[in-house]
Amino acid sequence: MTEPRPIVVIVPGLRDHVPNHWQTVLAEQLPGSVTVPRMATNEFSCRAWVAEIDRTLAAVHGPVILVAHSGGVMMVVHWAEKHRRPIHGALLAAPADLEVPLPEGYPTLEALREGGWLPIPRSRLPFPSIVAASTNDPLARYDRVAQYAADWGSRIADVGAVGHLNPAAGFGEWPRAREFIRDLGG
Repeated sequence: MTEPRPIVVIVPGLRDHVPNHWQTVLAEQLPGSVTVPRMATNEFSCRAWVAEIDRTLAAVHGPVILVAHSGGVMMVVHWAEKHRRPIHGALLAAPADLEVPLPEGYPTLEALREGGWLPIPRSRLPFPSIVAASTNDPLARYDRVAQYAADWGSRIADVGAVGHLNPAAGFGEWPRAREFIRDLGG
């Protein structure tokens, strides 16, 4: 009997929904994919976001590949620290480094600390993962992201100078996401 194909569960970041973001495009292209519902953009409670991931995963039957971006990556590592569900693998794209001050318009270190985001979990993830890291991300230096990947037991993938891998950096559709999902068995 063959194992069912993993279901892609998309974990967006903390910012507003963007129709032409690569995760939005990916969700439209992958039949059966599920997206963790976005919460209010002023909701900085890590516990609330993690609970939303867990609720979403509880409704999915079968193996899962998580596809997270930016703050969504940090949601996934916080979730993995406290929960166990069958995760086939995870694509962790352009993780935001929440331990250093972010540019204006993003949550402050104080807001993130009060919201329970800090410190960032450094434990080995209990599932295979790929960290897609940009060499010029304004929200995280490459060397910091490489250290997170090492701590999490993730394979690091240098995706080049792609900024924060979002529409502001010129990324709507991002075909490499599908390649990474295939690498994870999806």
